[in-house]
Amino acid sequence: MTTSLYETGAIDEVKFVTTGDGVRIAYRIDGSAGKPILMLANSIATSMGMWDGQMDEFARHFRVLRYDYRGHGASDTPAGPYSFDRLGRDVIELLDSLRIDRVHFLGLSLGGAVGQWLGIYAPERIDRLILSNTSSYLGPAEQWEGLIASVLQAENLTGFADMFVKNWFPSHMAASNEAIVESFRQMVLATRAQGIAGSWAAIRDMDMRRTAALIRNPTLVIAGRYDTVTLPAHGELIAGTVPNAKLVMLPAVHLPNVEYPSEFLNAVLEFLQAE
Repeated sequence: MTTSLYETGAIDEVKFVTTGDGVRIAYRIDGSAGKPILMLANSIATSMGMWDGQMDEFARHFRVLRYDYRGHGASDTPAGPYSFDRLGRDVIELLDSLRIDRVHFLGLSLGGAVGQWLGIYAPERIDRLILSNTSSYLGPAEQWEGLIASVLQAENLTGFADMFVKNWFPSHMAASNEAIVESFRQMVLATRAQGIAGSWAAIRDMDMRRTAALIRNPTLVIAGRYDTVTLPAHGELIAGTVPNAKLVMLPAVHLPNVEYPSEFLNAVLEFLQAE
């Protein structure tokens, strides 16, 4: 009988696994062994550090697995477009390498799209699914072509960092010198242009508006009332498509875990700990 790394409690720093296509994926596990596993997936242009503010509370209740997408954080950055099939399989290969059968999965923005893919194509690996500030479709494709070309041609990511911060936070926070806002700006600047472009290609090609109806895992959808990236209607559509999904609407923009941390944590924990 094999023992998973989760069961040994052996990991408390960044480690790496290599996927079938040769890409090193960075991950970290925190929290006491023996607790249920909660896997976290990030917004585009961030790293696993975007969850730092929630880690103390999450680790009180769960063994927490975080990771960096390909092209992000400490993971490798392969060339070319990415796909949600590949981003989803990165999760499966990471779980397989750690010999973890099932996890609760919380994905925000890009992470929520990965979560939808997992719920559709690998439901046996997921216990409860939380899809925060995400969408099943963000067309038309033409808008993404322009963004992909512009980020690959940019001399630096300063303008894109400003764009992301404006999209992620309410105006008073985006214009402030708050440390938390600056930490997200630095995450964008540390992301490789190819990582952003590759992920935008996955979003360009994404349409799970109908297939989301195949998700049978208990699902919580969190949306931001003032989100201009993944509109409130996008969260409402997912919640209306996934059978028996629950919808929580917070008075947030795109990052409710930062803007409304208590309300976000309460919604997540209530859902994951419900009988």
